Amino acid sequence: MESVTKRHIHLYTEASPNPNSLKFVVNFMITPEGKDFNFTSAAAAANSPLARAIFENFDWVEQVFLMNNFLTLTKNRDDDWYELITEAKPFLVQYFEDKKPIFVFNSESEMQKAVEPAAAETETEKQIVQILEEYVRPAVESDGGAITFRSFDTGVVYLELRGSCSGCPSSSVTLKQGIKNLLTRMVPGVEDVVAVNM
Repeated sequence: MESVTKRHIHLYTEASPNPNSLKFVVNFMITPEGKDFNFTSAAAAANSPLARAIFENFDWVEQVFLMNNFLTLTKNRDDDWYELITEAKPFLVQYFEDKKPIFVFNSESEMQKAVEPAAAETETEKQIVQILEEYVRPAVESDGGAITFRSFDTGVVYLELRGSCSGCPSSSVTLKQGIKNLLTRMVPGVEDVVAVNM
């Protein structure tokens, strides 16, 4: 019988500004570079056996966010992260060692559709997206989250917050003081920034 070579896994955790979210970093890419996936229930995670397994095994998980070489878990109760890590970490290491599937898509186009951000159509929208990519994305990624452009209408930029950014107490401050100041200063016509939950 042929033995399956296990993948060597190095997994560590990083705190995020959101006390309810924790970033689990691994030594290989789990999503196509720059693409992120956010799941809020097992039912929503049809294309991710990994996310589905996390929801099914841990009732304290409220959200699973996957990007590059990390995943961010958001908890729905006050348990100490120290206790929850002792459950989650061995599970994740075993899952990755066994090379179980992270995603299952029927086709490349199905995957592209799942990760496709809203298209920037006007020059103003393209400017907004470029600034978000250049100035905002690296900072929120390092915190275990993502902020994605959704639309721009009559002076208001609508952004989706995912991963550790979703429900984070400091995200409204980041949105209003950081991102709003940046966009209103750099993009003519931008007056406000609003978070939307998809």
